Amino acid sequence: MSVAPPGTAVVDGTVERRRVTVRGVVQGVGFRPFLYALATRLGLTGHVTNTREGVVAEVQGAPSAVARFCAAISTQAPPLARVDSVDHHEVPATGGAGFAIVASRTDGTARTLVPPDTATCADCLTELADPADRRHRHPFINCTHCGPRFTIVTGLPYDRAQTAMADFPMCPDCAREYADPADRRFHAQPVACPHCGPRLRLLAPRPGHGPLPRPVAGKDPIAEARALLSRGAVLAVKGLGGYHLACDATDPAAVALLRRRKARGDKPFAVMARSTADIEHLVHLGPEERLLLTGGVRPIVLLRRRQDADAPDAMAPRLADEVAPGSPDLGVMLPYTPLHHLLLGLPGDSGAGGTRLLVMTSGNVAGEPIVTDDDEALDRLAHLADAWLTHDRRVHVPCDDSVVRVCDGQPLTVRRARGYAPLPLRLPVPVRPALAVGGDLKNAFCLAEGRTAWLSAHIGDMDDLATQQAFERAEHHLESITGVSPEVLAADRHPGYRSGRWAARHAAGRPVVRVQHHHAHVAAVMAEHGLDGGRPVIGVAFDGTGYGDDGAVWGGEFLLADYDTADRFGHLAYVPLPGGDAAVHRPYRMALAHLRAAGIAWSDDLPCVAACPPDERRVLERQLERGLNCVGTSSMGRLFDAVSSLAGICHRAGFEAQAAIALEAAALSDPDPGAAGYAFALRPAAPGDDVTVRADPGPVLAAAVDDVRAGAAPALVAARFHRAVAALVHRVCVMARERHGLDTVVLTGGVFANALLSSACARALHDDRFTVLRPHQVPPNDGGLALGQLLVAARAAGPGTTG
Repeated sequence: MSVAPPGTAVVDGTVERRRVTVRGVVQGVGFRPFLYALATRLGLTGHVTNTREGVVAEVQGAPSAVARFCAAISTQAPPLARVDSVDHHEVPATGGAGFAIVASRTDGTARTLVPPDTATCADCLTELADPADRRHRHPFINCTHCGPRFTIVTGLPYDRAQTAMADFPMCPDCAREYADPADRRFHAQPVACPHCGPRLRLLAPRPGHGPLPRPVAGKDPIAEARALLSRGAVLAVKGLGGYHLACDATDPAAVALLRRRKARGDKPFAVMARSTADIEHLVHLGPEERLLLTGGVRPIVLLRRRQDADAPDAMAPRLADEVAPGSPDLGVMLPYTPLHHLLLGLPGDSGAGGTRLLVMTSGNVAGEPIVTDDDEALDRLAHLADAWLTHDRRVHVPCDDSVVRVCDGQPLTVRRARGYAPLPLRLPVPVRPALAVGGDLKNAFCLAEGRTAWLSAHIGDMDDLATQQAFERAEHHLESITGVSPEVLAADRHPGYRSGRWAARHAAGRPVVRVQHHHAHVAAVMAEHGLDGGRPVIGVAFDGTGYGDDGAVWGGEFLLADYDTADRFGHLAYVPLPGGDAAVHRPYRMALAHLRAAGIAWSDDLPCVAACPPDERRVLERQLERGLNCVGTSSMGRLFDAVSSLAGICHRAGFEAQAAIALEAAALSDPDPGAAGYAFALRPAAPGDDVTVRADPGPVLAAAVDDVRAGAAPALVAARFHRAVAALVHRVCVMARERHGLDTVVLTGGVFANALLSSACARALHDDRFTVLRPHQVPPNDGGLALGQLLVAARAAGPGTTG
């Protein structure tokens, strides 16, 4: 189509024409309408179009007006836009009048950036609640400034024909808005209304009609869904990136039912609240948390729970204990789609089925990817949901909710997905086209070329075939919308990782560079902070499991690292990991292994010993004596598990890091903040060793045992242990500085999702004049691994021809 205003003229007799190419997040965010209005206001002629490399405009007029046009592109861009570069050069002047938006060009290689999905804007919410507006209570209201983007994109350039909205021809009213440069929906590709769709349906089993759910006829789907929620039902709700499972978060029976059906154990659920006012009595809310909750992304924000949250006033919603048992945090998000707002109640509504808080958890079976297909949802969620609130717009790209917390006033991304993906990251050094496949837990992969990297949305754990298939589809889609054709592949060194096997199968003659797990963790933070690798850092990488160069399970590492090398300066002393995953799921096994390594007897007065059944204890003792299925580990995550069980806090883990999370929760209620921390023993390396120092946890465990036997509260043991780890980090970093002259420290790995520990380590290092780098945009856990893999592998494979 072409849209042009009345003819304009240049009045000073001097004409200049420039071709302007704008790269970045500039499609699907109202950029062409913005340039149209800007050119018209400045009296310029020409045109603008979408191409596969970005937005391209030609403007003609007085040189001063053309210069103002080029300068305003970056400073006055639409709110959802992100301008990475504005290139322009002079071209011959031509005739013609007016400024036009012309049809998109599909030639060339894709280089533009697709915007992420964005929460419903204030203007759309006003219309949603206005009985006089034609989109009153329309569950799919959106405009240029909000709504689905990444999850509906099927190709580039970003036009309606290359989105899931291609299934819905625009009605005359929507078409008129779409074509009107003065309208807020001018070229908004997901534009919709009740006449042209999409359409909402509520499906539920009907007695006597077989097992398949059928539409609930003659009722408002929203009203009926709210009524079902108020009666304790579990609903499958189709969102932007897939299905959620929802229930009333204030109803203990409903939450317990969902927990049983999903076989979730004690793993916390996330909660969606109508507003921050509905959660202020439950959690601590600072300005940074409020900004995250109410902004355009609206991730799940992990908020510290209040100790007095059990006694809200009469008007405040009371959260069921079953939502997040034993967790120090509550994961909260606010509505980010019109459907969510309708479910929870608009201003003037009489509640939302009696609740202002909903459990909103991923619609899947544990370990599987989020369900996106409607038929699949009816099948795979049949034993989980009582009804399905669904619609007929396809979810082309699965996307879970992002998870973020605030640590020392800065965001710490725990899971990077909706609202952030596929926003690119700027690399500190140019790389040749490459693909890093990440790890097997919390998988996310990374594509890059030149100075731009695209970290995928969270994929999940690669143990499940469905997750592996989701990985392959997501990788193909990201290649198609970025135009990157990888020349190098990167993978973890673990020989059994499914991600690494995928890379080997799909190498097709391309080199596959294997990157050590903790080196990748450190490199990811270096890249995020713009380090070019010219000077090494002290990398502190603490996690649960990472394949070591010596075949052991690493996870308590002090590295001297740049992008080329990672030398092991120190590590936590090895202890046996008895039975592999069995020790992960039963922390008391890890505690007994640590006690034995420290020469501490297994007496029944210790909680971890009492928790281990006598028969298992005898088998475990023989296993440790003979070294059967007992690979050595330096894992800090496993030491957290051991201390959690030793203190009597958590003996069995039903989900990842449960024991460590419970230990942090206990430490937050420290009854004696003035008590000293425990102390690790630092053992110098023996001649020929490949490290400088080993940290022996034996003295820590002995002191903790003394405290337990003296009747100390578990919270005190937990707090003193956290202080011990922070002191260890400081001591070893001081040693590295003294020996190697380095003063920049990277704190990374899944253990540093523990905000209490991260803050304590950073504070001690800052006070001693270290520069401390922590991840913010990229998860510290394995969800950020791929970015580091990519930088290390690209350096190892050479720069290629990309600048």
